Amino acid sequence: MKYISKSLTNNAAFSYIIFLFGPTGVGKTELLLDLDPQRFSVINADSIQVYRHLDIGSAKASKEVQDAIAHHLIDVQDPWEQFSVGDFISYADKACEKIHQEGKIPVISGGTAYYFKHFLYGLSEAPPSDEGVRAEVFAQIEAQGNDWAFKRLGEVDPISAKRIHPSDMYRVSRALEVYEASGKPLSSFSLPTVPRNGMHPLVIGLVRDSALLRSRLGLRIKMMFEEGLEEEIRDLLRMGAESSWPGLQGIGYKEFFQAMEHGEWSRSIIADQIERNSRFYAKRQMTFFKSFSEVKWMDPSDKEAILTEIAQYCCS
Repeated sequence: MKYISKSLTNNAAFSYIIFLFGPTGVGKTELLLDLDPQRFSVINADSIQVYRHLDIGSAKASKEVQDAIAHHLIDVQDPWEQFSVGDFISYADKACEKIHQEGKIPVISGGTAYYFKHFLYGLSEAPPSDEGVRAEVFAQIEAQGNDWAFKRLGEVDPISAKRIHPSDMYRVSRALEVYEASGKPLSSFSLPTVPRNGMHPLVIGLVRDSALLRSRLGLRIKMMFEEGLEEEIRDLLRMGAESSWPGLQGIGYKEFFQAMEHGEWSRSIIADQIERNSRFYAKRQMTFFKSFSEVKWMDPSDKEAILTEIAQYCCS
């Protein structure tokens, strides 16, 4: 694969970024292993893999994979700490600069759709997070529950309530925080429509037959339990983990804490819930990703076509 000979350290070169996204279980990691590690580095765009100690349930790239090709934005936060989309943009910008200075091209890979969207276009004009207001909103949710929070969002910002899944408490609480801080719904603040920093990324969306994706999800969840997901949960509990920790809101973790709150710990029931939630999440991911423009949708099994697309972009 021919490589770009121009310098990648100026603003114009910042446009050389590859987006590689798709639903959970589609096969992003396998494809990354086919990239030349001397020419590419990966920036993780998964909102749970940024957390330390959350390895198996988040399907984090293994040490072998990370040794094969450099990864950034993995294990950068403790699971009890918030990690916002603004944090992601800041970390990813620094990672891109570092990767370009190394003469490589960054590949942003993951399944957190709003990370990709806001990294490309920037954040909305909504007021920045206020720690005091955020603490008040969090206390209300703790006292009255997640169902109350989503109902409240529907009352003050029905447009955002349609866009945000009821279980996505990070985004629900953020929308409530904006309303409490400004008196205006989050949906009333406009989003930028022009890419930041002159970016012209290659945007590749991975898609598989739905029946095959369901089968892959089932196998993936089975493997997680075989690799020690239950012991990972026990390790977290020994650390003092609480269901309110931001890192534990992800699929693969929240099901265990929900089960414990009901006085249950049935491996088969929890596995079924993880699989069901993963299927629903994959559908929501695809709905969001399909709203992106200029996406090249490709089947990850056709690696030759994908690598050719990347080679043509890199040499343009």
